[in-house]
Amino acid sequence: MSLPTAGFAFRVHATHGKARCGELVTPRAVIETPAFMPVGTQATVKGLTPDEVASTGARIILANTYHLWLRPGVETIAAHGGVVGFMKWPYALLTDSGGYQVFSLAKHRTIDDDGITFRSHLDGTPHRLTPEKAMRVQALLGSDIAMVLDECPPGGAPREAMERAIARTTAWAARCLRTEPTEGQARFGIVQGGTDLDLRLSHLETIAAMPFDGVALGGFSVGEPPDQMHALVDEIAPAMPSDRPRYLMGVGTPADLLRALSSGIDLFDCVLPTRNARNGQALTWGGRVNLRQAKHRDDQSALDPRCDCSVCVTFCRGYLRHLFKADEMLGPRLLSLHNLHFYGALMRKAREMIRVGRLDTWVESTLSQMQDLDEVGSGDA
Repeated sequence: MSLPTAGFAFRVHATHGKARCGELVTPRAVIETPAFMPVGTQATVKGLTPDEVASTGARIILANTYHLWLRPGVETIAAHGGVVGFMKWPYALLTDSGGYQVFSLAKHRTIDDDGITFRSHLDGTPHRLTPEKAMRVQALLGSDIAMVLDECPPGGAPREAMERAIARTTAWAARCLRTEPTEGQARFGIVQGGTDLDLRLSHLETIAAMPFDGVALGGFSVGEPPDQMHALVDEIAPAMPSDRPRYLMGVGTPADLLRALSSGIDLFDCVLPTRNARNGQALTWGGRVNLRQAKHRDDQSALDPRCDCSVCVTFCRGYLRHLFKADEMLGPRLLSLHNLHFYGALMRKAREMIRVGRLDTWVESTLSQMQDLDEVGSGDA
């Protein structure tokens, strides 16, 4: 099953229930799916070198159009050979269009049918982003996959706001497709609709009919309960085109990933593993570990005995806790490396379970163990 853009292909090699295991081929990398994309918003996965990110198994990362457009500027990045040349990342890159900032920077923007005017969060200067500008910026950033500009409403927005966002997103998708394509760059469409299943399925039908190389679900994990998101994705994902990658944007926790890939999602991204790491929280096969808790002060055991990353085979919990209590920068770096390694291992194991037909039982036992041993709450002493 070939994608429309030259140099790209997507193949499904195995299925189990709704879940599927395959590979996405880009000019720079072969990405085994389901796959998690570490987030490198500003041309860096916070605290880690490209080699360290690659050591987790990642072969594609995400960077952000809005932030790089403002700083250091796309002409500067283009002069370095795009984001991959600028940051020396040797594999594939996906760029978000700036549509998520419609939600996250709502106080700094105005929106109309033609595009979005942002007031820079850096210095207050105005910047105009249209569908055409979003594609030109992403062309200069040199990503393998460019996302169309969309409007992402907040969770719980009224139906009329969702319908307006869908209409804009559809019109903007058509305008993005009309811009001159960049050689070696695929384009993904985005489905909106909030938590209304009928709106989601209707918009999916519209976006899927357009000649996109992949289809993404936007507007999730923006305030709705996780169980509601899981139920909706379970209905929507199987209706997404079977011959193209299915991408769930901005999601999420290990439980979110396992539930969604069980429904047929292929690609994920989220800041959670590195953000939680900077706050002293490790994500493990036994649930979350809060290294700020006093009980880890004298603990000589590995962070996660089931993990073979360099952090777990080298350092003990007591030392890692010390780094956070002493505000040493090595702590967040090591925990970020571990958390991304864990996400990579989670995806590898899921692919294996799909291939051998044991995904359902594995997911339930894995989630049960994570919940039983999860550390939450205080204890920061």
